[in-house]
Amino acid sequence: MKKKEYNLISKTLSFKSMSTTFLLDIAAQGDSLANSAAALASDVPVVKTQTIWDMIASGGWSGITIIAILFVMSIIAIYLFVERTSAINRASKVDSNFMNTIKMLVSEGKLKQAKSVCQQEDTAVARLISKGIDKIGKPLNDISSSIENSGKLEVFALESGISRLAMISGVGPMLGFLGTVVGMVIAFQQMANAGGQVEIQDLSGGISTAMTTTVAGLIVGIMAYIFYNLLVVRINKVVNQLEVSATEFLDLLSEPA
Repeated sequence: MKKKEYNLISKTLSFKSMSTTFLLDIAAQGDSLANSAAALASDVPVVKTQTIWDMIASGGWSGITIIAILFVMSIIAIYLFVERTSAINRASKVDSNFMNTIKMLVSEGKLKQAKSVCQQEDTAVARLISKGIDKIGKPLNDISSSIENSGKLEVFALESGISRLAMISGVGPMLGFLGTVVGMVIAFQQMANAGGQVEIQDLSGGISTAMTTTVAGLIVGIMAYIFYNLLVVRINKVVNQLEVSATEFLDLLSEPA
């Protein structure tokens, strides 16, 4: 009986010893894995995010100057687009009954009332018709010439500043390409100064100038080009309105009394 108890105690102690050894091995492996993970984490390079300003500033004063010029050009383009759009909207707003009222008053000989209606409208079409009313009584060719000249003045006023948008759409990308050339010159100079030991960090300034100025120039040029074409389409619609109204007015005057 005592021998059995001794064997049972011996087996229990042996099991506890094995359990303790197993737990110590697991703990050792856990420490090893933790150390390995820490070592791997320390070897991973930290990625530094760059803001737009960091990319611009890395190109030096040449890149900053070109970007500043492009920024001013973009502000001018936006201002011209908003201002010209507002002017075109005012010029193209015509009452649907305007020409019918003018025809009725002119046919009844009420030229002063017709002139007053034109002054109240204050649109491109109204100013065109008002100029024609002033010439009533003169030969039809003189009236037509007067209306045509008035129409040219209206179109010229609407197109004021549009050529600047066209210029910006062309100059913007050219400035961007100038920044590309300047950036590559800077990069080659840095390569020459570094000798045979060229590192990417030495070339980052020039490459950054080349890329950021090119992107900025293209953005400004594309924006100005879109603005220009949108305004040209709107102006063509106003010109069409002027031509239709002038034709209706001349047809009215050419009708037999």
